[in-house]
Amino acid sequence: MIDDEKDFILTPLEPAFKRPSKRDILKAEISERIVREALAIEQASAKESGNLGYLARILVQATLPHAQIESNEYQRTNGALTISIQAPSAVGLPYGHYPRLLLSWITTEAVRTKSPDIVLGDSLTDFLRQLGLATTGGRWGTVPRLRNHLRRLFCSTVSWTYDNTQDKTWASFGVRPIETATLWWDPKNPDQASMWRSKIGLNQRFFEEIVNRPVPLDMRILRALAHERSPLAIDIYTWLSYRLFYLRSDVTIPWEALAMQFGADYRRLRDFRKSFHERLQLVMRLYPEARVEVLDQGLKLSPSWPSVPPKLPSK
Repeated sequence: MIDDEKDFILTPLEPAFKRPSKRDILKAEISERIVREALAIEQASAKESGNLGYLARILVQATLPHAQIESNEYQRTNGALTISIQAPSAVGLPYGHYPRLLLSWITTEAVRTKSPDIVLGDSLTDFLRQLGLATTGGRWGTVPRLRNHLRRLFCSTVSWTYDNTQDKTWASFGVRPIETATLWWDPKNPDQASMWRSKIGLNQRFFEEIVNRPVPLDMRILRALAHERSPLAIDIYTWLSYRLFYLRSDVTIPWEALAMQFGADYRRLRDFRKSFHERLQLVMRLYPEARVEVLDQGLKLSPSWPSVPPKLPSK
């Protein structure tokens, strides 16, 4: 099992005459799963395969914690934009790949239904299936972990602050994204449909933000990266999908700026660079059209074909 905060490198197994370790076997399994997903993506687009999803632009620019932290407040900065997240200490902050999957699913449903009131699955198993997750119990199973992260996400308050020191512009936007939530599922009987529907109600201002400015994503890529329990890889993929869609000329992002946006969990810049490079290799296997180059001074981005091609205007 790979923890959300654990490093890994995709490398081939040792020679056959040497008995492979569990870590080597796990790397090989990761490689096989990613290759299968990459082949499926080559054969059909996200829209053709029914895997077109979205994530709010404001959630792409500054992200959630990668791993569990003791504090009930978290902050991450991307240029002039800072995201701050608070949660009751008895509940804790959302972290890792689960809330990223959930936020993408919520955004996709809001865009699809055009409504801030979102009905979850008829049963817990049905909802897990929509997220691309199998139903497993036990302490580390998907059922208790999902319920834990649902509570963390639903109880969180988020604020975004824009502070541009050059033109003296300052603005703030704070909400509890999920204002109401009712879960009727029985965790002991995840396949059983409940008498009442489990649902959530989005803050109206947050709903308008995610519907008016969504970033299109290939949900197969997002689910594949979530399956590897790599929130950093998910963040890299969603960020590249956003940046490369609008990019018109080459740009190099310094490592220090990238660390402020993605790597607040790392104490040393060189540790962040190592992890970022490893996760980037994973993302590139699923999004090979992304033209990026790792340099000593930072990450060079070049105009690229987007992960989800734009809809061409009708003739």
